[in-house]
Amino acid sequence: MQFGYGLNYLIDIENAVIVDVEATPARTYDEVAATKTMIDRTERCFDLKPKRLAADTAYGTGKFLGWLVKEKRITPHIPVWEKSDRGDGIFSRADFIWDKRHGHYICPNGKPLRTSGTVHDGRTLLYRASKRDCDVCPLRSRCCTRDAARKIPRDLHEDARDVARRKMKTKAFARSRDERKRVEMRFAHFKTHHGFERLRLRGLSGARDEFHLAAIVQNLKTMALRLVWPPPDPAVA
Repeated sequence: MQFGYGLNYLIDIENAVIVDVEATPARTYDEVAATKTMIDRTERCFDLKPKRLAADTAYGTGKFLGWLVKEKRITPHIPVWEKSDRGDGIFSRADFIWDKRHGHYICPNGKPLRTSGTVHDGRTLLYRASKRDCDVCPLRSRCCTRDAARKIPRDLHEDARDVARRKMKTKAFARSRDERKRVEMRFAHFKTHHGFERLRLRGLSGARDEFHLAAIVQNLKTMALRLVWPPPDPAVA
């Protein structure tokens, strides 16, 4: 059996300094959870709290974005994880308008989709159209397929996902996307410059120790490059 571990860094992008490290099993769920741990720990230990967080699409789930926006008041510069887009000509969720005032969706034919309030899978509300509306709808062939009436799932944290979607259209988001290259360089150097193709210590605690030592070395190298200057040239007689 082969074990894999995930290296998770929380990095100050502006200065390319690693401010926290967490080792996890190599599963996306654990890596996302580790980000919460690192953000809380950094705030508790160093009184540091980021104004924005840049990450890849794996972190663009409703649950994580909801925690980031509602609980931590941190601006997400994270692409939203979308699974509702369709390529078969059938209307996707993006074709339905969310009516925030009345708390329901409006279909392309102007009819409402309402919810019973039942939460499915602990994270989703289903908004359903009336079968009577769908039966006589001229757009039915592009909407219902084999269902009697159209239904739209809505994440409990869809409002936080909407915040992230709006940020994706800004220049600040594009700048964060470019700056994330500094983050990727840390992981590249971890393998190529420090020879971490395989770990030497066993278990999650061993991986944690090795990851912390590697982060210390990387930070020391960064500090040396930024804080230490070469001696001046000797004066020419």
